[in-house]
Amino acid sequence: MKFYPGFDIRATTDRLGFTYGKNVFGPVPEIRRLDDIRASLQDPLSPGPEELYAIVMDVGLNADREEIVKRNLLFGAVTYSAGTIGQEPVRSQGHIHAVSASCGSSTPEVYEIWEGEAVIYIQESGEDDPGMCYAVQAGPGDVVIVPPRYVHATINADVNRNMTFGAWCVRDYGFDYRDVRRHGGIAYFPYVDGNSLKWRQNPAYRGGELIEKEARTWEDFNLEAGVPIYTQFQKDRDRFMFVADPRRYQNIWKGFEP
Repeated sequence: MKFYPGFDIRATTDRLGFTYGKNVFGPVPEIRRLDDIRASLQDPLSPGPEELYAIVMDVGLNADREEIVKRNLLFGAVTYSAGTIGQEPVRSQGHIHAVSASCGSSTPEVYEIWEGEAVIYIQESGEDDPGMCYAVQAGPGDVVIVPPRYVHATINADVNRNMTFGAWCVRDYGFDYRDVRRHGGIAYFPYVDGNSLKWRQNPAYRGGELIEKEARTWEDFNLEAGVPIYTQFQKDRDRFMFVADPRRYQNIWKGFEP
């Protein structure tokens, strides 16, 4: 992959999935299919790839597993198909992270793009007024943080090639789809226009300004630019505790901007 993730995991291209190198643990990939997300599309009848993305939750080096589990963290990886779903790029349907029993809070997620081009779509709320909405453009090595309670969806922004990323999550993660499904999708639908990604507002919401921006660096979260987020965990085992227990880190969520 274009950006080395810090250990030997590789996305496969003949069929969506992953292979693991020596001393790497990980599950059999789960496949998310087009029928799984139809209800969240602007046109639910749109044709597209039947297999949209493959996901492996809980991967890493055997030597690190005990320390990851001890901190209630989990490292996952996802690889997305190229192509379009009608006019829309291949994407996830969108969700909010459910409240985790371990910390009593919705939890954040730390994305790191490894291959291809992504847009991490983030909206402040799943209510009728979605609040501020962001489309964060990210390429290999870029990191994007989604804060607790925010709706988010992942989009393959280059329809001509696969896109792959890794992410730190809480171990007892859960997904809440209710608000997104109630509105028939996220507040802005992405669509492909030539070589550009554009947006149409979902009329099921009221208001919500969309800001398109590039991924930023995260010195305020004590993250190092250009260093794999997995390697950063190895260097400092507690660096991502804001993921596992976000209520202890209220100061970093005040005035948060992606």
